[in-house]
Amino acid sequence: QTQLLESGGGSVQAGGSLRLSCTASGYTYGTVCMGWFRQAPGKEREGVATIYTWRIGTYYADSVKGRFTISQDNAKNTFYLQMSSLKPEDTAMYSCAASRRFGCLTADEAKYDYWGQGTQVTVSS
Repeated sequence: QTQLLESGGGSVQAGGSLRLSCTASGYTYGTVCMGWFRQAPGKEREGVATIYTWRIGTYYADSVKGRFTISQDNAKNTFYLQMSSLKPEDTAMYSCAASRRFGCLTADEAKYDYWGQGTQVTVSS
C-alpha cells in the first residue's frame, strides 16, 4: 500500500501562486506515475497534471498549461504542483494520486491506484 499526504492548499487572490506538496510513504516501489487531480463543487474530478516517476514526461490539462508546473524530488518521495496566475475557476479540492500502470501519463483517474485525502485551494476574485 502507498499512502499519500498532501499539503500546501489555502486561499489566495486571483493572480497569486500556491505550491502543493504530496509525500508518498509505505510501499512505493513500482510507482510509474504521480498525478494531481481536482474536483470543484458540483463538477466531476478532472486530471490537472501527471508526471512519470522513472523517466522524463509530463501531462497538463489545457486549462492549466503555462500556469502550473508538476515536479518531483525522488529522494524525498515528494512531488509538487506549482500553481501560478491562479484564477477563481481553479478553486477545487486538489488530490494527489499514484499509479502503477503503464499508460498513466493521462488525465484518466481510472489509471490511478492510490489517492490522498486532498487539500483545498480557494481563489478569490
